[in-house]
Amino acid sequence: MHIAFLNPQGNFDAQDSYWTEHADFGGQLVYVKQVALAMAALGHTVDIVTRKIEDPAWLEFAETYDRYPESERVRIVRLPAGPPEFLRKELLWPHLVRDWVRHIAGFYFRSKGGILPDAFTTHYGDGGLCGALLEAEMHLPFTFTGHSLGAQKLDKLHPTPKTLPDIDAQYFFSRRIAAERLSMNRSAVNITSTRMERMEQYGHRAYHGAVDVHDERRFAVIPPGVNLLTFDKEARYVGEVATQNHLRAMLERDIAEERRELPAIIASSRLDPKKNHLALVQAFAQSPALQAAANLVIFTGALSDPLHDDSKASPGEREVLAEIRQVIETHALWSKVSAFAVPGQPALAAAYRFFAQRPGSLFALTALYEPFGLAPLEAAAAGLPLVVTRNGGPSESLFENGVEYGVLVNPADPADIARGLERLVLDKGAWAEFAQRGRQRVHDRYTWERTAEGYLAAIEQIVADPGVRRPAELLPIPAYFQQPDEADTELFTALQTFIA
Repeated sequence: MHIAFLNPQGNFDAQDSYWTEHADFGGQLVYVKQVALAMAALGHTVDIVTRKIEDPAWLEFAETYDRYPESERVRIVRLPAGPPEFLRKELLWPHLVRDWVRHIAGFYFRSKGGILPDAFTTHYGDGGLCGALLEAEMHLPFTFTGHSLGAQKLDKLHPTPKTLPDIDAQYFFSRRIAAERLSMNRSAVNITSTRMERMEQYGHRAYHGAVDVHDERRFAVIPPGVNLLTFDKEARYVGEVATQNHLRAMLERDIAEERRELPAIIASSRLDPKKNHLALVQAFAQSPALQAAANLVIFTGALSDPLHDDSKASPGEREVLAEIRQVIETHALWSKVSAFAVPGQPALAAAYRFFAQRPGSLFALTALYEPFGLAPLEAAAAGLPLVVTRNGGPSESLFENGVEYGVLVNPADPADIARGLERLVLDKGAWAEFAQRGRQRVHDRYTWERTAEGYLAAIEQIVADPGVRRPAELLPIPAYFQQPDEADTELFTALQTFIA
């Protein structure tokens, strides 16, 4: 089959530029790349269609075509959408409708004698919107993978009728939620990582009338996977020794000499309030046993020494760092905590392997809510046992039929986080058991080949019979998404209704 991924936000290139360094370059890019490569390895042809950018600050994204060295079957196709310079994803909406969809249709009708993909697979609300518009024009089915939906993010901002206009002016939730409703309604199948994601996110009141979460035909649960060639305990890469030397240098910089060989409690996620680093630091601060047995190590994207110099951090990152520094100062933890950058996934995997050689080291993710939780599974593949939030996907991926594959904790309770950490750091037998069990879980259930097989099974079904999963009633396409130069007052009015 020939499958096209629609991904306007972020971007893709052979070097995986800017991953983890910008809010638009997050886990979705990892997800799409790995599923595409796994599909290609199974013999299929794949296009990743994204936005062309002609901007001196983003030179990697100027060419129309690009490829990954891993596969000749995966092509990156960049097509214009709006002005040539980079735009954050919230500013893309009118350009997708006016330009990008038109360029995609023209590209496929003109190229290779007009040979079209068999299906589109779309990601996030902006990609899903484009899939819905292209289906109406090209009559090609599409799948929709929301990853995380806008209504839940809006809820966390606690909107009121007074604050909603300012919130929407920054994040464009009115457009995002309307696009998500259209995407989940008109897609041939909605793909979620867990059943909980399906019931909680798609069941939100903002999506009532768009999709029935109890209709089994409309959903497929397909978990993401781990790139074992990069993250497995037995994997290696050319920079392995250099990464180990970097880690030793950072520990020497930040950690007291007598503590540098201790195991590490590792946090590796964006410095975002919802990732809840603060509760992890508070848990470490309130446990003398943890402080005696391990150091706390925070990997911080592109920030090399953020606890002492946050000048290159975003305002949101500075807020998180300020809270962390206050706890460190209050509890005299400066010689027990280190924070630094580990650039790139191969180096991150090497860092996990380095610390996994120290019994007692573990990976901790105390996010307030984690839709799926791929990062813990990557760490588990490298040999680190897990202490992870119980809110969201990890409650499915790390617990089944009474068996624990990681320690689940309440992210709102630092005392419960401390108990979970102590359970593995202080008991080497439990540490070894959870390290083995977690890694085996990844090998058995969470590989990209398994993810690709799930997508292909769903796509083959809808290509053979496009109506097999279609909803009984299609939502109309809102006027704004047909004429983006018009004011989107209709969408904002709908948003006001959702929060009422």
